[in-house]
Amino acid sequence: MFTGIIEELGTVAGIRKDSKSAILTIRANKILSDIHLGDSIAVNGVCLTVVSFESGQFSADVMHETLNRSSLGALKPGSHVNLERAMAADGRFGGHIVAGHVDGTGTIKEIKNDGIAFWYTIQTEEKVMRYVIEKGSIAIDGISLTVADTARNTFKVSIIPHTMAETVLSEKKVGDIVNLENDCIGKYVEHLLGLDRKSEGITMDFLRKNGF
Repeated sequence: MFTGIIEELGTVAGIRKDSKSAILTIRANKILSDIHLGDSIAVNGVCLTVVSFESGQFSADVMHETLNRSSLGALKPGSHVNLERAMAADGRFGGHIVAGHVDGTGTIKEIKNDGIAFWYTIQTEEKVMRYVIEKGSIAIDGISLTVADTARNTFKVSIIPHTMAETVLSEKKVGDIVNLENDCIGKYVEHLLGLDRKSEGITMDFLRKNGF
């Protein structure tokens, strides 16, 4: 589990691809201080497993499913990536619950300066927008952010200077693709209530049948 608080920017040292998978090698510093084989590291919001490491870098396998569902396949040597180690049990929970399991991708439609902050407008598909709510949490490339506004197929977030300086968002341009992970709480509640199985939603009849 992660919190969406980025620890450092890494640099892609190499990508070895075959027809259905890839091995990603990333140069880093801080997150290598206590690294072990099998550790989970979020790379632009995608949970990857460390399969090897040496001084100054680590490698992780990226399977076909991950390449299809995320923006990792578009990385190239020299690309910067957001990095976060799995949350320590005795650590501060500074962001929100982030699993590192990307729900989909979005496209940056607008970047607008607003004093010290920047507004990013992200367009995405309905299956992701379903769980995007105003003042709710969302992870963009692994960064825990608060949704400030929503429309039919877009939402907006406001980025403070610290986040701009410490993450890859400062390098993103209009048209770039970002990884998106919804807050998992809404998805679990929906599933447990059966609302994801062609249900009419929470109706009076539903409440009566369930003891309300």
